[in-house]
Amino acid sequence: MSDVTTLELVSETRSFGGAQRVYSHTSALCNGAMRFAIYLPPAALAGEKCPVVTYLSGLTCTEDNVTSKAGAQRLASELSLIFIAPDTSPRGQNIPGEDDSYDFGSAAGFYVDATEAPWSGAYRMYSYITCELQSVIAANFPEADMERQGITGHSMGGHGALTIHLKHADTFKSCSAFAPICAPMQCPWGEKALTGYLGSDRESWKSYDATELVKSQPSSAHLLVDQGAADNFLVDQLKPELLEEACKTAGQKLTLRMQEGYDHSYYFIASFIEDHLRHHAEALKA
Repeated sequence: MSDVTTLELVSETRSFGGAQRVYSHTSALCNGAMRFAIYLPPAALAGEKCPVVTYLSGLTCTEDNVTSKAGAQRLASELSLIFIAPDTSPRGQNIPGEDDSYDFGSAAGFYVDATEAPWSGAYRMYSYITCELQSVIAANFPEADMERQGITGHSMGGHGALTIHLKHADTFKSCSAFAPICAPMQCPWGEKALTGYLGSDRESWKSYDATELVKSQPSSAHLLVDQGAADNFLVDQLKPELLEEACKTAGQKLTLRMQEGYDHSYYFIASFIEDHLRHHAEALKA
C-alpha cells in the first residue's frame, strides 16, 4: 500500500467560508496518481470534527463536475459537512481500448474491482473508495469524523453509492442517489461494464447490482433517490422501478421521487442537492 500521508495539493479556492481543495496521491490499487476534491467547511477549518459525505460521479466525469456545477459548498458550509468527490477511474494506464468509448475504461470505472485482465491491474474503484481513500482521508484530515459518513452519487456514481452503502452500511451510514443505474445487470451500460471488468459469469455481477443486493442485505438506513422524469436514460438504462420493487420486497426504506420535467444533467443535481445534503446531515448528526 502506498504512503497514505503523502498528498499533493493541486488547487485551493475559498468558498462560503470554507476551502475547496483538490489533491493528488499515488494509489497502489489504481496503479498511479488519483485525484479527489474535498470541501472543508468553516467548522472543519476551525478544527471541529465534521461528518463526511462522499459523492461518486457518473460516466465521463472527473472530481471537477460536482465541485463546479452542483452548488454543494453552500450547504456543506451551513451543515458543517466535509464533502469529498473522487475521480471516476484510474488514468493513463495505456490499456488498449481504454479511451475508445465513454462508457467503458477511462472515466467509467463503475465502482467495481475488475477481475478480468488487463483491467484487474488498476481498475479497482470499489476497493479504492471503500479502503484506500478511507485511509487517505483518515490519515490526512483529523477533522473528518470517520464514524459519521454518508455516500451519494449520480448515474454510474448513484449505482456505486447504493451498492457500496448496502455492503458497508456500518461505514457509510447514510445513502442517497441521483438518477442511479439501479439494475446494471439489466441495462446496456451495466452489461457492457460488468462483462468487461468481471467476465461473463453473471452470478459474479450480483454483488455490484443494487437491485440484487438489497434483496439479500437491506440496510437500516432510509435511502433517498431522485430521478428526473424527463431523463432520456430513464427507461433503457436506469430502471428505478426495479429498485423500488426490490426494496419493498426486502423491507428496505426508500423514498423514490420522480421529478417532473427534469433530465439527467447537473441542472437536475443542483436543483436537489440541498435535499440530499440535509438528508445526510440529519442521519449523521451526533
